[in-house]
Amino acid sequence: MNLAVLVVVCVIVVILFAAMIAILSRYRKCPSDKILVIYGKVGTDEFGQPRSAKCIHGGAAFIVPVIQSYQYLDLTPISMNVDLRNALSKQNIRINVPSRFTVGISTEAGVMQNAAERLLGLKMIEIQELAKDIIFGQLRLIIATMDIEEINADRDKFLIAISKNVEIELKKIGLRLINVNVTDITDESGYLDALGKEAAAKAVNDAKRSVAEQNRDGEIGQANAQQEQRVQVAKANASAIEGENKARVAVAQSEAIRREREAESLRQATAAEAVQSAKAKQEAYYAQQEAELTRAELEKATQKADIIVKAEIAKEQAEINAEAEAEVTRRKARGEADAIFARMEAEAKGQQEILTRQAEGMRRIVEAAGGDANAAVKLLIAEKIEELVAIQVEAVKNIKIDKVTVWDSGQNADGQTSTANFISGMMKSVPPLHELFKQAGMELPELLGKESEDKLIESEETEISENDIDE
Repeated sequence: MNLAVLVVVCVIVVILFAAMIAILSRYRKCPSDKILVIYGKVGTDEFGQPRSAKCIHGGAAFIVPVIQSYQYLDLTPISMNVDLRNALSKQNIRINVPSRFTVGISTEAGVMQNAAERLLGLKMIEIQELAKDIIFGQLRLIIATMDIEEINADRDKFLIAISKNVEIELKKIGLRLINVNVTDITDESGYLDALGKEAAAKAVNDAKRSVAEQNRDGEIGQANAQQEQRVQVAKANASAIEGENKARVAVAQSEAIRREREAESLRQATAAEAVQSAKAKQEAYYAQQEAELTRAELEKATQKADIIVKAEIAKEQAEINAEAEAEVTRRKARGEADAIFARMEAEAKGQQEILTRQAEGMRRIVEAAGGDANAAVKLLIAEKIEELVAIQVEAVKNIKIDKVTVWDSGQNADGQTSTANFISGMMKSVPPLHELFKQAGMELPELLGKESEDKLIESEETEISENDIDE
C-alpha cells in the first residue's frame, strides 16, 4: 500500500516538473540586437481592432501555447551599394551618383510594428533588395528637383534631402536610415568635367593675378618704407633736440611748482589740523547733546509704555470679563429657553397623548356600537345617567323652606289637590330627564317613566309649528 502511494506521488511530481519546464520554455527573453515579435491572439489596439503582432525590444514575454507564436527580427545594420546611373537632373542632364547606404530595422513603436507586418520572415538579402528599390526611386526624385551645380557644390543640402525623403519611405516598411555616403558624381556629357576645368582655370588665373598684385604691392611698399624711414629719422632728430630743450624748461618749471605746492601743502595741512580739531570738538558736543536727547526720549518712552501697557492690560481684562459675563448670560438664557421649550413640548405631547387616547376610546365605543355613532353617544349618556340624576337632585336638595301654607279646599277640577299642584310645579322647575334625553337624541327606558300622550301630541305640534315657521 505504501509503495503504491509513493509511486502516485512520484508520478504527480514528475508531471508537475514537466509542466513547469514546459511553462518556463515558453518564457522568451529578447536580446538587445533583436526584436521579439509575438503573433497570433495578442489583443486589440487603441481603436478596438485586433492587433497583428506585438513587438518587444529588450525585456521578456510569456508566449501562450497554441494561441501565440513568436519570431525574431535582426537589428544588424544592412550596408549596400546604390550605384544610380543616368539619373535625369533638373537641367535634363543625366548624371551618375554612386553612393553607399546603411539601413536597419527601427526600434520606434509604430515603425517596429510596420517591420513586424512587412519584414517578418524575410531574409537579409530580401530586405536589402527591398530597401535598395525604395532608395533608387527616392534618389531619382531628389536629383530631378536639383541642378547639377547644386548637387555637386552643396553636398550637405543634397544629403539632407536624401535623408529626409528616403527616411520617410523606409519607415513605411519598418526600416530607418543610419548613414549615407555619396562618392564622385559624374555625367556622360562632360558637363561636370567642363565645370571642373573652368573652376581650375579660374583658380589658376586668380592665383597669378594675386601673385602679380602681391609683387607690385611689395615693391611699392618697400619704396614707401624707405621714404618714411628717412622722414622719420629727420623728424626724430629734430624732435630729440626740441625735446631736450623742453625737458630742461619743464624740469625748472616742475621744480618751481614743486616748491610752491610744498608750501601750499604745508599751509593747508596746518589749517586743516586746526579745522579738524574744531570739528572734532563740535562733533563731540553734538554727539553728547544727541545722547542726552536720546536718553530723555528713552525715559519718556519707557514711562509712557508703562502707563499705556497697564491701561491696555486693564482694558483687555475688562473686555474679557464683560465677554465672559455676556457669555454666561447668553448660556443661562439659552438654558432657560431650552427648558421652557422642553416643558411646553412635553405638555403638548401629553395633551396630544390624551386626545389620542380619547379618540381611540371613542373609536372603540363606536366599533362596540356596531359602527352607529348615535348609538355610541347613547351609550355614553347612559353611562353618565347617574351623574345627571345626581345633578338634578342637587338642584333642589339645598332649597330651604321655612314654612309652607296650603289652603286646600279639596280637589280641583282636574281631581288634583293644591298640595299636589304645588309639589308638581316645583318639580317642573327642574329640567326633566325626558327633555334632556330628547336633546341628546335618546329615549328613556319605560321603567324610568314615560311621557303622557297629551304631552307627546303637544311636543309634536310644537315641532310641526316650528318647522312651519322655519319654512
